[in-house]
Amino acid sequence: MKLLEELNQSQRFALGGVLVILLPCFFPTLFTPLGRAFPSVFSEWNAPKPRHLQLLKGALQLQSSDWQQSDLWSPLPNQGWKSCVESADTPSLPKESQGYLQVFLDGGLNQQRMGICDAVAVAKILNATLVIPHLEVNPVWQDSSSFTEIFDIDHFINVLKDDIFIAKELPSIYSWSTREYYATGIRATRIKTAPVHASANWYLENVLPVLQSYGIAALAPFSHRLAFDNLPTYIQRLRCKVNFKALVFVPQIKELGEALVHRIRYPPIEIGAGDAEYLQDRTDESSNKPRARKFVVLHLRFDKDMAAHSACDFGGGQAEKMALAKYRQVIWQGRVQKSQFTDEELRNQGRCPLTPEEIGLLLAALGFSNSTHLYLASHKVYGGEARISTLRKLFPLMEDKKSLASAEELGNVEGKASLLAAVDYYVSMQSDIFISASPGNMHNALVGHRSYKNLKTIRPNMALLGLLFLNKSIEWLEFQKAVLNGHKNRQGQIRFRKEKQSIYTYPVPDCMCQA
Repeated sequence: MKLLEELNQSQRFALGGVLVILLPCFFPTLFTPLGRAFPSVFSEWNAPKPRHLQLLKGALQLQSSDWQQSDLWSPLPNQGWKSCVESADTPSLPKESQGYLQVFLDGGLNQQRMGICDAVAVAKILNATLVIPHLEVNPVWQDSSSFTEIFDIDHFINVLKDDIFIAKELPSIYSWSTREYYATGIRATRIKTAPVHASANWYLENVLPVLQSYGIAALAPFSHRLAFDNLPTYIQRLRCKVNFKALVFVPQIKELGEALVHRIRYPPIEIGAGDAEYLQDRTDESSNKPRARKFVVLHLRFDKDMAAHSACDFGGGQAEKMALAKYRQVIWQGRVQKSQFTDEELRNQGRCPLTPEEIGLLLAALGFSNSTHLYLASHKVYGGEARISTLRKLFPLMEDKKSLASAEELGNVEGKASLLAAVDYYVSMQSDIFISASPGNMHNALVGHRSYKNLKTIRPNMALLGLLFLNKSIEWLEFQKAVLNGHKNRQGQIRFRKEKQSIYTYPVPDCMCQA
C-alpha cells in the first residue's frame, strides 16, 4: 500500500497496464476455451447487446393481428401424398447370412440416426447380419449413450425382421471384434476406405469378399457412406422404413417428452382471483375439457463449436472474436474455409446461423406474438442466458426442458446430450410448428420427418435474412413485409428430392406415393 501511495498517476497507469498484460499468465483459464462445449470465461464477460435495436423496438411495439395469427397456426392441407415404405419387389431373406456386419457411428444423435438407416440398407445389399450399431463417444459433448439407451431395440428388430438379419451382439467366436481391437492396429476385417456416398457396387466389390473370407466385416468410419442415387427402390424404401417406422425412442424418452408436451398444452392452473374467467378461457365449450394450447418449437443450435466453425461475427466484441479464432485453431488447426471471408460476405451468402436475437425477430415478423408458447430445443447456448435475453424479451412464455420438468425427472438424461436431443426431437414432432435457427443434422432430420407426417415446418430463408440484417436502416414494417413475402412457400410445402440430396431431408418421392 505504501508503495502505491508513493507512485504518481502515470506510474499507476503503467503498472496497471503491465498487470493486464500478465493476467493471462496468472489466470490462463480465463482466456482459453474450457472445452469444446463451453465458451471461455473471458469471452462471456462482455454480454452482447442487441445488434438490431431498431427492429427490436418495432417488434415489441407492434403486435400481430388476429387474422395473421389464425393463418399462421392453421395446419397444412392434405398435399396428396401418403407413406410408402414397403416395396413389392423386395427380395426375401436368404436362408443363410453372408456374415456379421459391424458399423461404428460418430457424430450426434441425428447423424447417427441416418447412419443406422444406411447400415440397414448396406446389410440388405450384402445379405449380412447387422450387429446393433455401435455409437461412438460424441467428441463435442463427450456423450457415451448407446443404441439401447436411446432407441427401442426390440421394436427395431421386430419391424425389420422380414427385411434383414439383426443380432443384438456378436457370438462369442467373434468377441475379439471390438472398437479397441481396431484402434490398436491395421486389421483385415476393418474397412475404413468407404468413400462418402459410396455405391451399392462398391460394397459388393469391397466388403462382401471380407465377409465371405472372415465371416465378419467392420465399417469405421461409416457416416454418410451410402449414396442417395442409383439404388433399387426397395433399398430406398427400406431406409425410409428404418427412419420413420423402426427407430422409436425408449419408453423413458417418450414418457418424459409426452409429459413436457402435456405441460405446454395444458399448464397447471394456479388457484387465486379470477380463476373462473381463466378456466372459461382455457376450456372447450362442447366438452368442458381444458383447451389445448398451440405451441411452436424453436431448435436453437448456438454452441461454441457451431459459432466458431461458422466464422461469423456475433456481436461479442474483440474478446469473442479472439476466443472463437483460437478455438478454430485448436480444434481444426485453422482448416475452416469460411474464415477467409468477412462477416459481411458470409451474411450476403446466407451462411451465418441466426443468433437468438435474429431468430426472435424472424418469428415476430412471421406473426408470432408475446403470447406465443415457445419451446426452446437446445443444449448449451454460447454466451449463456445473456445471449438469449432478447429472445426471451420477445417471447416471455418461452419454456425448455429445465423449466417444464423437475430435477428428478431429468435425472436419467441430464448430462447426456444424445438423450436430451432425443427428448427435444420427440417434443418437436408433437408441436404445431417447428423452426430451426440454422441448418444442421437436427434441422434436416426433423424437416424430413415432419414432411413425411405433413406437419407445418418453417424453413428460414437464410440468404434473404442475411441481407435484411445487414441493412441497419431498415424499418420494422419493411422488414416484416420482406420476411412474409420470402417465407410464403417455406412452411412445409412438399419438395421433391433432387440428385445428391438426402432422402432423410426430402422424403418425396422415395418414401411417399401420391394418394
